[in-house]
Amino acid sequence: MTSAWIKSLLRPSQPNHLPRRNNLASSFDLEPSFPSRRSPVFGRGGMVASSQPLATAAGLEILSQGGNAADAAVATAAALNVTEPTSTGLGGDMFALFYEAGTGQVTALNGSGRAPASLTLDLLRKNGFGARATHTVPEGYESPLPPYHPYTITVPGACAGWCDLIERHGTLGLPAVLTPAIRLAEEGFPVAPVTSHFWRRAAERQLKSALNGIEMTLGGRGPNPGELFRNPGLARTLKMIAAGGKKAFYEGEIAEAIASTIQQAGGCLTVDDLAAHISTWDEPIITTYGGLCLWECPPNGQGITTLLALNILEGFDLPSDPLSADRLHLEIEALRLAFADTRWYVADPRVVHVPIDELISKDYATERRKRIDPKKATLDQQRGMPVAGSDTVYFCVVDKWGNACSFINSNYMGFGTGIVPAGGIVPHGWGFTLQNRGHNFSLEPGHPNVLAPGKRPYHTIIPALVTREQRVESSNPLTSTHHSLFSAFGVMGGFMQPQGHLQVFLALAQGIDPQSALDMPRFCISDGTAAGEVALEDGIPAEIIYDLSRRGHLVREVTGWERALFGRGQIILRDPQAGVLTGGSDPRADGCAMTLS
Repeated sequence: MTSAWIKSLLRPSQPNHLPRRNNLASSFDLEPSFPSRRSPVFGRGGMVASSQPLATAAGLEILSQGGNAADAAVATAAALNVTEPTSTGLGGDMFALFYEAGTGQVTALNGSGRAPASLTLDLLRKNGFGARATHTVPEGYESPLPPYHPYTITVPGACAGWCDLIERHGTLGLPAVLTPAIRLAEEGFPVAPVTSHFWRRAAERQLKSALNGIEMTLGGRGPNPGELFRNPGLARTLKMIAAGGKKAFYEGEIAEAIASTIQQAGGCLTVDDLAAHISTWDEPIITTYGGLCLWECPPNGQGITTLLALNILEGFDLPSDPLSADRLHLEIEALRLAFADTRWYVADPRVVHVPIDELISKDYATERRKRIDPKKATLDQQRGMPVAGSDTVYFCVVDKWGNACSFINSNYMGFGTGIVPAGGIVPHGWGFTLQNRGHNFSLEPGHPNVLAPGKRPYHTIIPALVTREQRVESSNPLTSTHHSLFSAFGVMGGFMQPQGHLQVFLALAQGIDPQSALDMPRFCISDGTAAGEVALEDGIPAEIIYDLSRRGHLVREVTGWERALFGRGQIILRDPQAGVLTGGSDPRADGCAMTLS
């Protein structure tokens, strides 16, 4: 592997196709071609790991003021909205898992939005989308929605999720928590290199043609590395939320701007859809592996995919080398089986039945495991019958008391639709774009995830938590088990997320430190389907790639900027005896893990 890194140093850098503002910026505008070493970060006074150093600093600022993990998480999320709008923002959704140190309990917050009340399959058919669409689409042919179409906009759930997390678990008010992000938006911030790359690319794609998308650019282009970007519109939005809570977002000026802009673009979301939105607190789902408990949010999120794959792998004696062909093959095949199930069954459980308990049962995994050939890829795996008779930011926070928040927030595809709500009397609008999460709905009648009014779509974004199960003295069997925190972690990136969770969790369970677990090259079944092509990251030895190909996997090696396909993760571990925190931050992003003393 070292030789590959050395060779990568000799590759010619790619020239910047946009005007450079200064030499400092241009010196960081290089395609990532080799890994650099990072040490894991240690501390005891609280820790934040995110994809932006300034967002990490915002979370630490709140921890230093006495805030807990929930407070710091929302502060970090808001700062990421400012510093990485290419991936996240108030126009998107969020999910969170919160570990409460005092009780050892884990709670799951679903901050995802729903389809507009008037958005139906019939409406789509009349506009030429979906099975049996009218006009130019032949009968029986499904024409999917274009990814940035205004019909893909679901109600943004992030704001309500932020507020609800603070209300249930926080200790500081919204005005204090949102102060760092407001300051960044008003005063401006230097844009980080990786963020700059994807911002400039988005400026040439969805922002260029999206309604009001130019408001998220500098005269039509994305900012260069190190160039300052101010967002006074977002500062105003955050101030209104700080003063009025979620009602300020879902009713009044902001809601009217969102609805009118979507309708102007050709969509159908209304102020009534926004006013009706609520977050939900759900029962988290869990499985055990090697003495550890892995927690995920339940459907409509895809975290259950990781649990299915992990249960299947539990029956194999995995090789100790994470990059061996035998181990990669088993992990890929387990995920093929898991995706075969979840791409069908995962949907909104409040609208259709999702057989969660049956899917994550150990008995079901035993049956599914029989379909794996240790020496040969199976590209036609079908979903099982378990019922008897979606660009993103991920970050995590652990405070000095041992509370933890695993948090994910997303626009879906980069800037989402790229549509920016118009500001009426405010020339520069509201400073955030609207997501395109509805693109994950199926348009196939009868599919569990088929589009329906007021329904949540299959969601790709998933946070994770890991605990150790401990027996405690108690006369009540319901309280005789206590969970101590092992780790908060996650990997963002569409259908890569459950695959990243599996690979990172197995590394942590093996005793690999957080930074090394994130540095390790990854694989990705690119489209998240049972028969999908396997992308293999630069750093996996050529002989391993050849071996996987020989077993029947359709593989390709991925280098440079395309490595974003493999997601960006963050990890914080906690030692239950000493209270020492160990953090790692993904080298594929701009961020860092940092601690208070």
